[in-house]
Amino acid sequence: MPLIAILDDQETNRRIFERLASSIENGVVIRIYGDPSLAIADFERGFVPDLIVTDYKMPVMDGEAFIRALRTLPGFSEIPVMVITVYEERSFRMRALEAGATDFLQSPVDHQEFVVRARNLLKLRKQQLLLESRAHTLAEELATSEQSREAALRDSSERLAQVIDTVPAIVSASDSNGRILFANAFAGQFLGLDPAELVGKSSDVLVDADLAGPNRTLDRKVMRGGEALKSFERTLTNASGEKRVFLTTKTPLKDADDVIVGVLTSALDITDRKRAEEHLLHAARHDGLTNLPNRTFLHDRLRREVARARRGDRAFALHFIDIDEFKSINDLMGQEAGDAFLQEIALRLQALAGAEDMVARLGADEFALLQALGPNKTTASDMAQRILDAIGFPVRLSEREAACSASVGVTFYPTDGTEVTQLLRNADLAVQQAKDSGGNQFRLYETNMADRIRNNAVLDSRLRTAIEQKQFVLYYQPQISAKTGAVIGAEALLRWNEPGRGLVSPGEFLLRAEENGLIVPINEWVIHEACREAKSWHRLGLGHLRIGINLSPVQFRRVNVAALVLKALDATGLDPKCLDLEITENIVMEKTESVISVLRQLSDLGVGISIDDFGTGYSSLNYIKQFPIDRIKIDQTFVRNMVTDPSDHTIVRTVAHLGHSLGLTVVAEGVETEAQAKLLMADGCDVMQGYLYGRPMPAQDLIALVRSGPVLEKSA
Repeated sequence: MPLIAILDDQETNRRIFERLASSIENGVVIRIYGDPSLAIADFERGFVPDLIVTDYKMPVMDGEAFIRALRTLPGFSEIPVMVITVYEERSFRMRALEAGATDFLQSPVDHQEFVVRARNLLKLRKQQLLLESRAHTLAEELATSEQSREAALRDSSERLAQVIDTVPAIVSASDSNGRILFANAFAGQFLGLDPAELVGKSSDVLVDADLAGPNRTLDRKVMRGGEALKSFERTLTNASGEKRVFLTTKTPLKDADDVIVGVLTSALDITDRKRAEEHLLHAARHDGLTNLPNRTFLHDRLRREVARARRGDRAFALHFIDIDEFKSINDLMGQEAGDAFLQEIALRLQALAGAEDMVARLGADEFALLQALGPNKTTASDMAQRILDAIGFPVRLSEREAACSASVGVTFYPTDGTEVTQLLRNADLAVQQAKDSGGNQFRLYETNMADRIRNNAVLDSRLRTAIEQKQFVLYYQPQISAKTGAVIGAEALLRWNEPGRGLVSPGEFLLRAEENGLIVPINEWVIHEACREAKSWHRLGLGHLRIGINLSPVQFRRVNVAALVLKALDATGLDPKCLDLEITENIVMEKTESVISVLRQLSDLGVGISIDDFGTGYSSLNYIKQFPIDRIKIDQTFVRNMVTDPSDHTIVRTVAHLGHSLGLTVVAEGVETEAQAKLLMADGCDVMQGYLYGRPMPAQDLIALVRSGPVLEKSA
């Protein structure tokens, strides 16, 4: 069973390496030491391990001194030694190599890499012991033989050659002049030559041309130093032109008088093992669909970047990327199309990344981009915008196109944090803020962002409670006919009557409800409740009062609005002609086929469609006439100053005239004074709404107002 010695002055590190070493294979025996002198003493008492793992930086005796000390012990000249070091400087490695180190690992240690390298070194040690055992057996047989010395030597040489020929490795010996003394059958097979023909030729033929000079240098080092070299990997080309990786050792070749006469070289073919290890390591650190680095790889890279930045003046940005509404692609087009979409997004992100940058896939629809910053490099804000543009461009999937927006959160090292976990948390908070703000945007991390996220979470919980406990109520603001002065309808306005707080202003919760999607169930209740209330007015004999209901853009993206309205009309029995749905200019400007289809379905039912807050967006009357619109509502910002500002008055008059030319009813919002009312009536506005006629009020107050008679007469 393999014996492993672990030396580290830190208790935590000793336990980690002990746990990793125990997973190499069953039955492994491990001894751990915190003091190099204790390890040396144990070795001197007869404990001979197959592998030694040691830290470089230790008090009293560092890794270099420890290796030099153990190499002087009998039987320890070829035992593999793996050095763990945090130093990246070449000088530390060279000092450890000269002392006799076999392999290196950079701290923090990748666990899989530790196990793979340790397993290779144990394999090498096993091969060394096998060769030593067979050589020792032959030596014993030779010593006990009473035949003639000449015959015994000849017989043992032949048998030794037979043994070496059975070893699945290249084994060769060369003299002090670099001439081949011996090459086994495996070497001949690899080179496509008869081993006997190699004897007497230069050892250069055993390696590739570019390795001939370095190979002679290594041989001379062994001859001069009289010690074996640490094992090393090198690539050789076989007779078929195939590149193979070999784990190579070089040891002194001595004659009967213990004089060094040459160099014995053995090279074990580890190509298949290397490929398997590389495949396993790649699979463990990469995403199977996009072949991008995964979350584990990103974390490792971040740790290295932070460590490197602390030693210099480097800065970087971490972008977290979340695809908005990606689920809809899977739902509508299938998982295969969704996978193809993600693969295309991965390619686009890689095209944006620079040579020092890294793109990773973190989850189903989540990516990350680690961006190096510098004087002549793209800024993080520009990169974030490029990411949004690249993802937003449509992707061709078979015969159809698909497009999604994205939310991007950005954090900076060292401005926003100097620890990996802190940077990851900051980027996650920033991308969440971008999503909560409607998506299709990027947000830079801000120090108070965590507070906003927590406040939003509290408000989300309160809103869900409000929906469950039916805490919402409707108030109604009357709409007045400019011709008759009578109340002809009302706009339903949402209010939140929260226990312990009373009425909560819509400004405190409506925007958040839009962001988190809770506006969908809230507005579904509004539509049903408003239709029910309007139908009750009709039963009271108040005439065919119209009820106006505001629709959210979120509803058009998430639910079938036409089906929702039809369900409310059927449930309440309200005449569709008495329902007026108010939409914003933004909904109209989207001009998607789905929006046009929904508006036409509603219009065919007899439902009226109004453009709310007209004039504040970018639409035009010529644009609106392409849609089944019945009414436009002039925004109160123009009505407010129309008496004193000729420009606003001109806008109101122009909109009213053009609206009538298109056969639309014109409604003025925010009417607060008699002077405004007179100008609006003179300009031809059909319906007026504002504090002059009544603030938003409970349903029973509106009923009383209607029953009291025409409103214009009372306000005059």
